[in-house]
Amino acid sequence: MTTPLERATAIALAVRDAGGRALIVGGWVRDRLMGRDSPDIDIEVFQLPSDRLRQVLESLGRVEAVGESFQVYKVGDIDVSLPRRDSKAGRGHKGFIVVGDPDMMIEEAARRRDFTVNAVSWDPLTGDYFDPFDGRGDLARRVLRAVDPATFPDDSLRVLRAIQFAARLEFAVDDDTRALCRAIPLDDLPAERVWGEIEKLLFASRPSIGFALALDLGAVDKLFPELRALVGCAQEPEWHPEGDVWVHTLQVIDQARLRIDDLSRPERIAVMLGAVCHDFGKPATTAFIDGRIRSMDHEEQGVAPATAFLDRLNVQSFDGYDVRRQVLGITAQHLKPGSWYKARDEVGDGAFRRLAQKVDLELLARVAKADCEGRKPGAFDCSAMDWFRERAHALGVEHRPPAPILLGRHLLALGLQPGPRIGEILKAVYDQQLDGSVTTIDQAVESAKRMIK
Repeated sequence: MTTPLERATAIALAVRDAGGRALIVGGWVRDRLMGRDSPDIDIEVFQLPSDRLRQVLESLGRVEAVGESFQVYKVGDIDVSLPRRDSKAGRGHKGFIVVGDPDMMIEEAARRRDFTVNAVSWDPLTGDYFDPFDGRGDLARRVLRAVDPATFPDDSLRVLRAIQFAARLEFAVDDDTRALCRAIPLDDLPAERVWGEIEKLLFASRPSIGFALALDLGAVDKLFPELRALVGCAQEPEWHPEGDVWVHTLQVIDQARLRIDDLSRPERIAVMLGAVCHDFGKPATTAFIDGRIRSMDHEEQGVAPATAFLDRLNVQSFDGYDVRRQVLGITAQHLKPGSWYKARDEVGDGAFRRLAQKVDLELLARVAKADCEGRKPGAFDCSAMDWFRERAHALGVEHRPPAPILLGRHLLALGLQPGPRIGEILKAVYDQQLDGSVTTIDQAVESAKRMIK
């Protein structure tokens, strides 16, 4: 099994033999210089026209055209393209005229990239780096700097790329690039492009870096009013010594990020978005009552703004997993683990089984634990969430409620005719099952018989 670099080198050799030159460009080179592994390799090919490039690539295996007009080809897991010359012809990410130009100089090709750290290319055959904009110097300085201030604003997505790169790389953004970002309107970005960058931000090791930068660059004000409302929303200092709801939310997001590596991608998304949204109800509910700052019913009141936030990102399901439902469930129920622990001798198994109908209790416990821990420099006992999680696991309802014991076919076997009555009886018996008074099929059938009579 060959590695991506070995496959890229084979492409470079074939291109060289045909009279061209292949350079690895973009994020793979940046990550290599930082000592990081990167599975995604992009290659730019110089001095070969498009039709000849395709012939060379087809000699190595199956080739898919990602965008014929852009001369971009996918060879296995590697993207191969000609250097591209693009010009702004309208608003939005589709408002570009893009033409492949095999005769373009390396420096000119690098100029169209967003940040200098992404504008370094590398020749896998000679080991030479091409760095016309001192990207390696900016890597050493841990700075994101725009390659070309004149064309940087042409693609407004670069503001969000600055935000997620700053978090993922833990780099600062230089002052001139910050000024450029602040001046760029973001109203031409479709939801799917925004979400693509936000997901990368959420999976950074410290997402709070990016969220703080998003506020500084004006992206929060322009795109996410639900987040903007958290800034300056006061909290009771005894319980929230960290500051306002915005500061707290950033801490919770970072805490949540520490708790997702063993989950599937949809579950990771649900936990991270649950952390983002969990206190969206506080701005509308916070008041000074009896000498205390309180946010009564902020969990339920947070569902509407969380819904608006998810709508703006067009977040629904991923891989068949209903992320949207989980995020709204987490928002509405995030105080349950703590409040139930305080009354743990009075909370029955049925309460856990019923709550599992509304939200994944495992994910809820993780967000609640992040919520509890996200109050530095304060130190609080967060064992309630561990208790909640352990009890959900013991009942077998950590991911879903119990499957109904009694089914429609059982009622038909008792002679009941199809109709609304079947649904009513199934619901009533299932309620008994959730309470624990019905645990076997025999008990379920007997209960149904009594209802039929």
